[in-house]
Amino acid sequence: MNPITEDDIANYLANTPDFFERHAQLLAQVQLTSPHGNRAVSLQERQAEMLREKIKALEHRIMDMVRHGTENVLTADRLQRWTRGLLTTREPRGLPWQIAADLQAIFLVPQAAIKVWDVSPEYENEGYAQGAGEDVRALATSLTTPYCGLNTGFDAVNWLGDARAAVSVAMIPLRNEPSESAFGLLILASPDGQRFHADMGTDFLERIADLSSAALSRLRP
Repeated sequence: MNPITEDDIANYLANTPDFFERHAQLLAQVQLTSPHGNRAVSLQERQAEMLREKIKALEHRIMDMVRHGTENVLTADRLQRWTRGLLTTREPRGLPWQIAADLQAIFLVPQAAIKVWDVSPEYENEGYAQGAGEDVRALATSLTTPYCGLNTGFDAVNWLGDARAAVSVAMIPLRNEPSESAFGLLILASPDGQRFHADMGTDFLERIADLSSAALSRLRP
């Protein structure tokens, strides 16, 4: 006969739930090693410790959910304030500067810059309509969603006031329709390497892209 294995014992106990009803004294006799020291504890005490650990883990998850929910509410409120600024602006000429400045002020972004191209002739001499090379334009068009991550030497970083302080960046392409080429690029930057990272959600950044693109369509022919 094959020797009985631990799996055989575990399967037997799992399929015989009344075993410990018939041998209730074992529950008090079984001694296990506590994870909090070398002392021996009863099976019931060890189960209670495991339950407390599970409860603590669930509490941490709930606190994380509450924190993320609070952060999302704050972000949504800031997005609404920023959008209101776009809607109440009558003169389109200064819109790009306003978009970048308000993002810095409302979302507490250390640095922000923006460039747009293919604008109407009356806006071609504005600073935001100049300085975007072909490589930057190609990059913007290649981005189907905002890029978030470390600054690896992107040309667009040079638009910022202090390019050396841009450790992590978010680059947001501006376009009217998903199938169209980009007509602008918005860049946000931070000295914090984790402010913009590859695993972060981009839902709010995509809303910023849509709203900015819609507002800036007033500058285009």
